[in-house]
Amino acid sequence: MSDTTDMVTPPDQPTASHESRPESKSPATASGGRSQKAHSVDTEKSIVYIGMDLGTSRTAIACSNGVRESFPSLVGYPKDVVSQKLLGKDILFGKEVIKHRMSLKHFRPLEAGVIKGSNDDGIPQQEAEANMMAARALVKHAIQLARAPADELVYCVIGAPAEASIHNREAILEAAKEVIDSVMLCSEPFSVAYGMDVLSDALVIDIGAGTTDLCRMHGTMPEAEDQRTLTFAGDHIDRTLAELIKKNHPEVSFSMQMITDVKEKWSTVSDATPPIKVKWPVKGKPTDIDITAEMKQACHSIVPPIVEALGDLVASYDPEFQEVLRGNVLLGGGGSQIRGLAQAITDYMIEHLGGGLVKQVEEPVFGGCNGALKISKDMPREFWEQLS
Repeated sequence: MSDTTDMVTPPDQPTASHESRPESKSPATASGGRSQKAHSVDTEKSIVYIGMDLGTSRTAIACSNGVRESFPSLVGYPKDVVSQKLLGKDILFGKEVIKHRMSLKHFRPLEAGVIKGSNDDGIPQQEAEANMMAARALVKHAIQLARAPADELVYCVIGAPAEASIHNREAILEAAKEVIDSVMLCSEPFSVAYGMDVLSDALVIDIGAGTTDLCRMHGTMPEAEDQRTLTFAGDHIDRTLAELIKKNHPEVSFSMQMITDVKEKWSTVSDATPPIKVKWPVKGKPTDIDITAEMKQACHSIVPPIVEALGDLVASYDPEFQEVLRGNVLLGGGGSQIRGLAQAITDYMIEHLGGGLVKQVEEPVFGGCNGALKISKDMPREFWEQLS
């Protein structure tokens, strides 16, 4: 496999039509899974379809059996025999990892939307292997939450960053196929749009923790030039907020988890927001600190690069349709919940692009996995069997 970066494109046939069958499928986009038995020829088996948003910060699933779950993308293992005895478990996930992190060797196996170490980024092999093991456990836990009976097939579509490389995609597929009968990937913003039946004349922004992904919808399958991936997302806001607080309140002690918690609770770019005050230690004494200005500045830091990418997608579009594209921007993902963000992006577009209108999607946390679920159900059964 080539080491060059390859753009993620959505699957060839994620449409409601069941008339045509894909001729072939790259292993970097779709893969057979656990069904190394007779699943591929057993057309009588029931199927559980799953849409998964395997995010840097949170993993969310939506399932055809009605199950919907979301949890932090964290995996933890007891550090020693004492922590093993205390916790009574060999592995923990999500909020339990946050709660007991002092007793755990914990992993956040995804970074910038991909598995750490899967893109030859200089991470030592042992650490890369540990992250891959944690990613496999994370996917397995998500599938277990779907409560699919053991005798049913599991077909899953997983959202991936719009511009993830071939190695990134292969790593995600590798993590998934042990517990899923057939699995394929699609770009995260495309899955948001597909779930809302917005397939033409729209720009979709999906803001996660590791990446912000953009996709231009124009009535056909998006190509590489229709998509952008930025690292100006939730983690960038956390780092910026931490830097601003250290600069303006050097006496305050805090952890990055405290930064993330306060951001998730109070993130805003709106001038109408009440003062944001935290009680954090100063030389060990809990002290009230006003971080309103720092929060607004950190959250607004992602607006200019997002609008710059939007402008690039608009400018390279057919001139006759650029105005309608600017006026139909959909904002999804966990980061879209920042108060006032849709209006802030709209205002910045008007100032720098000559117009624009941004609307937040109804279900920012589940929008991606809702769309992925819809894609999985719309794919012909013979396509899934071809992957098995």
